[in-house]
Amino acid sequence: MSVITELDQVADELRDAGKLLLTTHENPDGDALGSLLGMYLLLSQLDKDAAMFLGADEFPLPHEYRSLPLDGVMNEPPDDLQERLVVFLDCGNIDRMPVDFLRTDGIRIVNIDHHHDNTRFGEVNLVDPSASCTAELVWRLAHELGAEITQPMAEALYVGLVTDTGRFMYRNTGADAHLMAAELIEAGASPNEVNRRVFESLPFRRLELLARALARVDRLDGGAVTATHLTREDFIETGSDEHDSEGIVDHLRSVEGTVVAVLVRELLAEDRAGLRKVSLRSVDGRVDVSRIARGLGGGGHFQAAGFTTGLPLPELLERLRVEVGEQL
Repeated sequence: MSVITELDQVADELRDAGKLLLTTHENPDGDALGSLLGMYLLLSQLDKDAAMFLGADEFPLPHEYRSLPLDGVMNEPPDDLQERLVVFLDCGNIDRMPVDFLRTDGIRIVNIDHHHDNTRFGEVNLVDPSASCTAELVWRLAHELGAEITQPMAEALYVGLVTDTGRFMYRNTGADAHLMAAELIEAGASPNEVNRRVFESLPFRRLELLARALARVDRLDGGAVTATHLTREDFIETGSDEHDSEGIVDHLRSVEGTVVAVLVRELLAEDRAGLRKVSLRSVDGRVDVSRIARGLGGGGHFQAAGFTTGLPLPELLERLRVEVGEQL
């Protein structure tokens, strides 16, 4: 007797659905957006009535993702929502999409994700922590559904792959990630163009913000924790938005001796004054930063996680220092 896998179940749901609504988590990253667009292009190829949804406050998107063709994304729920299968992509917890209408009774949810702490909130779930990214799961579904990997789909999925693997440097980069990359390149994805748009063609204000962050680097416990912080004034004075701090924590993780890199930034919105967003990166796998983040109301991956907190900076850094030390 054949075993029905989660991949089979989700593929069946997508085949049977006439109308679908696709969405992802708040503050979407490259994998979230690449998976969202890749799935939309996949379903459109299968003549499905598919629509994408992101909250209006997610726009403008981070500078590096504005070249993705997401012009048709809905910011309001469609009138026929009850008729649509809702597909969440790259969302470990439904609370990471803070819109009430997606919790309405009668809505059927498919949950496609690779976070190891996914809460499996869908009626049907495809959750595979061994996958390098959610885009890899969309790529597998394309094969399962007999779809062609077109050039636009390849570009979208390559963005998800290259960002969530840290340009193929993170621990989650397996053999399948390289096989997927090869196929996407054959289908027309350009590594050079994606790298240029996502990692190089960035506004000067990001360099100004980076300079401020590097000027405040603090090394705790002999350098095991390398941390820095940004204030609201840093963003205002450089004309930056919160997306412009992306990538700063990766500079910290490259410092010799670092086990965990930490970026703390104050949130800009007036209604979130006093709150700080914390990004954590584990360098060599000895520390599970998602465990630390979950204890403070956040989540993420083993080596990349984050949370929001009202703790004062000195207290926050001391708590992180202690928790990293406990795992070491």
